[in-house]
Amino acid sequence: MPPEIIKGLKDVYFDTTESSFIDGEVGKLLYRGYNIHELAEESTFEEVVYLLLYGKLPNQKELDDFDAQLRANRIIPDEVIQVLDLVKASHPMDALRTGISALSAFDPEVTDNSVEATIRKGIRLTAMGPTIVAAHHRLRQGLEPVAPNPDLNHAGNFLYMLFDEVPDQETTDLLDVDFILHAEHGPNASA
Repeated sequence: MPPEIIKGLKDVYFDTTESSFIDGEVGKLLYRGYNIHELAEESTFEEVVYLLLYGKLPNQKELDDFDAQLRANRIIPDEVIQVLDLVKASHPMDALRTGISALSAFDPEVTDNSVEATIRKGIRLTAMGPTIVAAHHRLRQGLEPVAPNPDLNHAGNFLYMLFDEVPDQETTDLLDVDFILHAEHGPNASA
């Protein structure tokens, strides 16, 4: 008898993750055991990224140190801006992929695959990702990229780099929640 063919990915498990749990039938999404609704209401994106990377919510000192790392790593090399300018007609996802690939040429730990180095790389990519996206967006419009603002949180800084003006708190808070909701969704479907 031929093997059963399952169409699509329903009931097909190809990997497991400890960082999130999704049960779409009951509308349940957990990050490291925390309900997404509670995280969206009570946490910041920076706290949620810390949770995903380290498996626990940070205390105030850990959050302050983590936030300082993110803010310190937002600037991308001029050479990456030049690459983004070369591909400014590209789809934003293609430009993001290209920008991240270009960053590897400047990664001081490119050959270090230890857990600690991988976490540091994740922090740097989390910090630089919005800079790449905002720079590409502005270059597509014939505008100069806007340098990161170290006085703003992750969401506020992204909006600032997109529009070259400090966003209002309500807009920043809305984007912060959006970042939380999209921070993790299990293994990549193309894995």
